[in-house]
Amino acid sequence: MKRSKSGDSVLSRRWKSSFFVLGAALLYLLLIALKFRFFLDVGLERTLDEVGSGLPGSSDIVGAEQRKLEDGRNFDAVRKPRGYDALARSEKFREGYGRITGEVMRQYLRGRGQGRQRRGNFSELERMAQEAWAVGLKTWEEVENYDARADLKTATIIERNTQSSCPSSMSMSSNEDAAKSEQVIFLPCGLAVGSSITYVGTPHTAHKEYVPQLDRRGQEYQTVLVSQFMVELQGLKSVQNEDPPKLLHFNPRLKGDWSEKPIIEHNTCYRMQWGKALRCNGEASKGDDATVDDFVKCESWEHEDTTNLKEPKTISWLKRFIGRAKKPEMKWPFPFTEGKLFVLTIQAGVEGYHIYVGGRHISSFPYRTGFPLEDATGLATKGDVDIHSVYATSLPTTHPSFSVQQILDMSERWKSPPLLQSSVELFIGILSASNHFAERMAIRKTWMQYPAIRSSTVVARFFVALSPRKELNAALKKEAEYFGDIVILPFMDHYDLVVLKTIAICEFGVQNLTARYIMKCDDDTFIRVDVIMSRIQGVAPHASLYLGNLNILHRPLRSGKWAVTFEEWPEEVYPPYANGPGYIISSDIAKFVVSQHANQSLRLFKMEDVSMGMWVEEFNTTTSVQYSHSWKFCQYGCLENYYTAHYQSPRQMLCLWDKLSHGFAQCCNFR
Repeated sequence: MKRSKSGDSVLSRRWKSSFFVLGAALLYLLLIALKFRFFLDVGLERTLDEVGSGLPGSSDIVGAEQRKLEDGRNFDAVRKPRGYDALARSEKFREGYGRITGEVMRQYLRGRGQGRQRRGNFSELERMAQEAWAVGLKTWEEVENYDARADLKTATIIERNTQSSCPSSMSMSSNEDAAKSEQVIFLPCGLAVGSSITYVGTPHTAHKEYVPQLDRRGQEYQTVLVSQFMVELQGLKSVQNEDPPKLLHFNPRLKGDWSEKPIIEHNTCYRMQWGKALRCNGEASKGDDATVDDFVKCESWEHEDTTNLKEPKTISWLKRFIGRAKKPEMKWPFPFTEGKLFVLTIQAGVEGYHIYVGGRHISSFPYRTGFPLEDATGLATKGDVDIHSVYATSLPTTHPSFSVQQILDMSERWKSPPLLQSSVELFIGILSASNHFAERMAIRKTWMQYPAIRSSTVVARFFVALSPRKELNAALKKEAEYFGDIVILPFMDHYDLVVLKTIAICEFGVQNLTARYIMKCDDDTFIRVDVIMSRIQGVAPHASLYLGNLNILHRPLRSGKWAVTFEEWPEEVYPPYANGPGYIISSDIAKFVVSQHANQSLRLFKMEDVSMGMWVEEFNTTTSVQYSHSWKFCQYGCLENYYTAHYQSPRQMLCLWDKLSHGFAQCCNFR
């Protein structure tokens, strides 16, 4: 029996359909493999790291000094803008201070001279950068003409009047602007052990606040009752648009927060990064690390849900009659009440701050490394509170850290060694601020003493922009002249312009040096140079490398202080990027960044670590990049057998270096 033509046609169509589906599936799998190949590399690298170190995983991670820069021969043919000649004349600046980013400066001046506007997606950031360069040039000219001898007379007068400018006590009443809410009171010489600050105030009645998260969850009520205020001891900010450090953040929340119970939170904040909070919720602190100067960190207080749980008197007397009487546990109500007057005292002890309300001890918060008492020069109050008066007593009459000479150790042994004519294996660019003298000095005395750096196999330089304070710039210039390890960038320092420093590091590494690898870190990052060298020496020659603590599929925040607008970043996720405290790129990636910036096609973003991830992703479209992840590039603090440790104070730097000298890669997480 013959099969009909219609049956053959149906069977043929079925076979063709099956082959089509199979081909589409194979093509899809091929695309997936190509698109996510680097994710597999990251996963393998992470697995190897965890096996080698025993660390737990996390579901959240899905040439020579005098070598000339390329001058740009066509640049001489155009009219040089105003300000360029003064900069070009300053050979002492160009060479003595480690040389500015010449091509970056030329591109800016060239564009200004020809009336061109920089291209890019972020007009606000580009405008901010233009203004920073323009103000920076003018500021640098003032620094060049700064008369240090005339300022020395002023400094002598200031030193003589220090005693009178640092009063032992201060008081402000409610009719003075300084005592009102949302204001900052200036404490000229900070605090000392024994200093105390007393507030007299009244919390506001709770008000309703809209919570978008509740609305998104579809809950019936989208508002919550809020009554809270903050008392903060602040330091001096060093970078424009960066919040000043918070040495103590004291935050009573009368209506509670996510716990829905009254709570008091304590914390610190440095470079707009919060530390680990101490939360007092009415339960007394327990454990070996529960006291500060023999005071418990958190006292207990009664809650509404425990008030009615007291035993009847008859049962209490019966228990005392039958057995051994127990010492009654004293519990007080929450120390703050809406609309009722309070007297709050913050006292500086030997080990930490002690907080009293109405004469009763409420909590104690241990000092954290890097937040010295003398830096507490600002007293801020904000939130739902009326402050009637403020009293500060037992204040220091002199400031121990006013003089830069007390921080900088002008010794020959800390000077940067001369560069060799040969290429270097690794160049480390360190982001710093003009007034971070102590941080730079601590690095000079610790990990910059590694043999590889002393022999110039590895080169390290600080990258510092200018400050609005001319005396700081003059001190920075003197420091750069003496130690020879600072690259002064002639633009005004700004928190959103850190990305310009990263570009400068790339340029210095490929144009002033011939570095195989370039590393970026912060001046509160401690680096084990020997293990970093071992790590990169294991990479295949000529391979493109992006090494650090990688973040994958991170989403931009669309609300709050760290909000990123859709104009700034229209996509749902960021590209894979390494955390900013410490990452390494190969020289070919750095050359790509420099060339793209030179022709004004480099996309700038206000988060410098995300920017580098963007640039590496673009470079990866033409050249295969090896993405390498390791948790040992610590983003927060330190862990055992670290590669880099972040948020390390000068004191911790010295401690880490001392431990390494005894053969231990251990953390110094003392308080």
